[in-house]
Amino acid sequence: MSINRVVISGNLTRDPEMRATAGGTQVMSFGVAVNDRRRNQQTGEWEDYPNFVDCTMFGTRAEAVSRYLSKGSKVAIEGKLRYSSWERDGQRRSKLEVIVDEIEFLSRGQQGGQGGYAPQGGGYAPASQQQANPYGFPAPQQAPAPQQAPPAVDVYDEDIPF
Repeated sequence: MSINRVVISGNLTRDPEMRATAGGTQVMSFGVAVNDRRRNQQTGEWEDYPNFVDCTMFGTRAEAVSRYLSKGSKVAIEGKLRYSSWERDGQRRSKLEVIVDEIEFLSRGQQGGQGGYAPQGGGYAPASQQQANPYGFPAPQQAPAPQQAPPAVDVYDEDIPF
């Protein structure tokens, strides 16, 4: 058995590009920058290193979502990895991309400060009606358990080697 699931959040590196397949299926392509934080060995300071991830979304949902995304938008994405390879000008090329199953807008939309739109239950509802959940999963319907304080920890971020 294998598992192919990816969850990332970051900012769009460019405006989404829409196109259609020969069969008429809508295809939205965009890039997301995801920062990796690590310590600089020379200075000892923490630094952000960006990773650039190509993302693709299919169907009428892709077309609807594209209207609310632009370069710099912060999103949370859940999907799966897909490897593609091809030949161009006699050279073998390849890429690894995320095929988007779920997307949630994390930055405020330009629609009068309404907070944009986010998926919920297969449709779209104003983000202001969403439960605070970064991945768009439905909120549990049971009574909340009593909150307990987490145990004290003596480890600081600076002590973690990665």
